[in-house]
Amino acid sequence: MELNDNQRLISELIRDVPDFPQPGVIFKDITPLLASPKGYAATIDELVATAPPAIDYVVGMEARGFMFAGPVALRLGAGFVPVRKPGKLPGDVLTQTFSLEYGSETLAIHTDALMPGSRVLIIDDVLATGGTIGATAALVSRLGATLVHVSVLLELTFLGGRQTLHEHGIDELSTVLTV
Repeated sequence: MELNDNQRLISELIRDVPDFPQPGVIFKDITPLLASPKGYAATIDELVATAPPAIDYVVGMEARGFMFAGPVALRLGAGFVPVRKPGKLPGDVLTQTFSLEYGSETLAIHTDALMPGSRVLIIDDVLATGGTIGATAALVSRLGATLVHVSVLLELTFLGGRQTLHEHGIDELSTVLTV
């Protein structure tokens, strides 16, 4: 697949960091992308372009998902809903625990964050194994909202996240870049 101008710029601004956070891992560092006004704007443009119509809420996960979900929500005229780690939200919350390659993690959302039947777009920076997005989708469902699409900046295909999401019934997925 040929990259458009935005995708080429974004790709050039994502830095590979070998052996982080552990030996053998090549970390995809988005901080140069965020530091570039043109690159950051191009990223938001690309994520907005993938959004289906009539989104009520954009959900982003702590912490890097916030950097993209908030601006996308503003551009779509939708509300932004944060999904955070336990103990970070002040009201009543629902939690969802999921497995990671090296343990488990728990995410939380306010119980009144999404209206039943509302249309939700999940935005995140990276689709790796699918655990974070899958857990977030479960929280959206538990609140009675409808997940209509997932958009990510970068998909690491070799980790099989798309297949994991497919196994959980999540097929409406788009990526800006695929590695």
